[in-house]
Amino acid sequence: MFIINTYATAVSFCLVTMLCWGSWANTQKLAAKQWRFELFYWDYVLGILLTALVFGLTLGSTGSAGRGFVADMRQADAAAVGSAVLGGIIFNAANILLVAAIAIAGMSVAFPVGIGIALVCGVVVNYLGNPLGNSTLLFLGVGLVVVAILLNAFAYRRAAAGTQTVSSRGLLLAVVAGLLMGFFYKYVAASMFPDFTVPEAGKLSPYSAVFCFAGGVLLSNFLFNTLLMRRPFSGAPVGYADYFRGSGRSHLMGLLGGAIWCVGMAFSIIASGKAGAAISYGLGQGATVVAAVWGIYIWKEFKNAPPGTPLIINGMLLCYLGGLALIIAAH
Repeated sequence: MFIINTYATAVSFCLVTMLCWGSWANTQKLAAKQWRFELFYWDYVLGILLTALVFGLTLGSTGSAGRGFVADMRQADAAAVGSAVLGGIIFNAANILLVAAIAIAGMSVAFPVGIGIALVCGVVVNYLGNPLGNSTLLFLGVGLVVVAILLNAFAYRRAAAGTQTVSSRGLLLAVVAGLLMGFFYKYVAASMFPDFTVPEAGKLSPYSAVFCFAGGVLLSNFLFNTLLMRRPFSGAPVGYADYFRGSGRSHLMGLLGGAIWCVGMAFSIIASGKAGAAISYGLGQGATVVAAVWGIYIWKEFKNAPPGTPLIINGMLLCYLGGLALIIAAH
């Protein structure tokens, strides 16, 4: 299987993760006018699973390092598979709330608040599990991210003046999503053998771990998304018949969104072997900056905000970038 041999390459993979995780939600925005996010989400999940399988059968099955994807899946024990699947279930619960927050509050709010909280929780949890890197720089970076979260929430409340109910709902969903999102990565990391060049019996390779994770996302979606379709956060209930009435373009947007996200996940997991889980996860969650830029400058989500709001938003972006720089330097 393909593995990374240098920290510089690992960082470059994390930057790809950041771009993917910060950009996939554009597919939801493109489909939003005619397609409810609950229906979009089914295709999104299928896109994750199919992309994970493609990674396993290509990069996960080439080269002499590690253990091939098919052989690795055959020898995996229930504990390792269960850990990766549990990570998928936790992620799906968090992500479905995040997608709901995007639909209500927009990308430039849901991502900085939700994923910012996830970054803080995830870095702490993953560092405790595998303390690789300079803790002082790492947590200083996390502190700047916290400041960025507070600035973004403040900017959103200014922009949402007069629509207090929607504002509170969108922020609340993003906060809950972030708290859950901070814990999924640790279970995926725990399912793998730590040195990707030395396979361990029963443990998973990074490619097998991502595939089992994707299986957990799909299985849990039959519960989580079905409940949400019947009792949505916003709008009227929808049924499975509505899904099959969707256009080819609408389905394609969901599949593309899932594929983009899964590319980011696979790159992050592959990079974690050299960078460590805390740094790999923390850098990937720099997606917040990418998503905020999309929401602010492309989708114009703050175009009617009160004077002074752009200054707050720019301060938020600078804090995020500074935090990410410290997280990189922490290695």
